[in-house]
Amino acid sequence: MDYRAIVWLAYIGTILMANWMISNVGDCIPNGPCVIPVGFNLTAPSGVLMIGGSLVLRDAIHEMYGRKWVVGGIIIGAGLSAGISPALALASGVAFAVSELGDFAVYEPLRRYSRALGIAVSGTIGGAIDSALFLVLAFGSLDFFMGQWVGKTEMALLGAGAFLTYRLLKHGIWSKEQ
Repeated sequence: MDYRAIVWLAYIGTILMANWMISNVGDCIPNGPCVIPVGFNLTAPSGVLMIGGSLVLRDAIHEMYGRKWVVGGIIIGAGLSAGISPALALASGVAFAVSELGDFAVYEPLRRYSRALGIAVSGTIGGAIDSALFLVLAFGSLDFFMGQWVGKTEMALLGAGAFLTYRLLKHGIWSKEQ
């Protein structure tokens, strides 16, 4: 199997896993999400780390396949999530689709200068848009916005760091010969 297919399946899997985690992992609030700590004395619905990772994978899919594959992944991920919770799937799908517009607007121009910067900035902006919309649609509240945004930003920065490390290793900057 081509590694690009693995990345695309991982992207869909993070969407599905995030929606499952919100109802099953962490401290579960009656009639609300299960939450986890994300640092800075903040909590967020537990799917936040998966969605943060999916924002990074979204940029990778965009690079490898283009916009249509990203949108297809959102539709498939939301469709599969409907088996877990139709309400969460709808909130997730709408939030992802709208945040994707912000991601395109930011990632496209920045990647020309630095893909790592594009990943970090688009993940941060996309995470803010996704967080606000998802929380309002899924729970009718922005109570966990800061925790959601922090968790997704942490993952965007981690993804940008991983990309930089990969590039440095690939181009021999940290090779043993030097």
